Amino acid sequence: MVPMATFDDDLRLAHVLADAVERFTLESFRSEDLEVRFKDDGSLVTRADTHTEELLRHQLGRTRPRDVVQGEELPTTGHGNRRWVLDPIDGTVNYVRGVPVWATLIGLVVDDEPVVGLVAAPALNRRWWAATGSGAWTGRSLSRATRIWASDTSRVEHASLSYSDLNAWLDHPRREGFLRLAASCWRTRAYGDFWSHVLVAEGAVDAAIEPDLAVHDMAALAPIITEAGGRLTDLDGTDGPFGSSAVSSNGDLHHDILALLADDAAD
Repeated sequence: MVPMATFDDDLRLAHVLADAVERFTLESFRSEDLEVRFKDDGSLVTRADTHTEELLRHQLGRTRPRDVVQGEELPTTGHGNRRWVLDPIDGTVNYVRGVPVWATLIGLVVDDEPVVGLVAAPALNRRWWAATGSGAWTGRSLSRATRIWASDTSRVEHASLSYSDLNAWLDHPRREGFLRLAASCWRTRAYGDFWSHVLVAEGAVDAAIEPDLAVHDMAALAPIITEAGGRLTDLDGTDGPFGSSAVSSNGDLHHDILALLADDAAD
């Protein structure tokens, strides 16, 4: 019997990477001279975003020189079956506006399977992380951690739902499905960005949905959600972080959530 591969060394490295950029991201947060510009897609980017990714890539170049590195701000480098996927600052608008809900996302994908994920939110003094087969955890560091699990809520009418910016849904083809789902749930809040999905992983929220994401937004989240007993798909129900949208849930609710979202798709 071939033993299952473990990724604990890679998970430890992910924490080292987060440590390496944390001081810079915190010092730049709420800085008066933060450089901000619009990208071609209309989203915001700051000098802190690009410099943070440069720092992460430098560390990976020293420790994992043969691995692929794919980030939000810089071109993909390397070749092979191991791919680090980086979002240097997820929640850039929050970062610019002084809202402490932002994070550095570090994911590892091996043979097209997300196997390591770390979400480091230093302004919240929290991290969430997971590696395949090692469970999902939260805390300040590996030595100060609590294992987390998704909720056991089994009915949509009892569920707490988090979603992204309302305007993104009002202009979306699944608008009616979104409104139907929101109206069906017990409680709705727009926590947004990574925050929605790690709350699903720790059982504080039962489901979270976003209509427009890229792989760097989701790769780190996937192992955390699944190792906590939840499920992550796109709006069409394809598992994993490789679609252009996200539905995370405790797993029990997933089928019903997808069905409500899809009701208007055939109209």
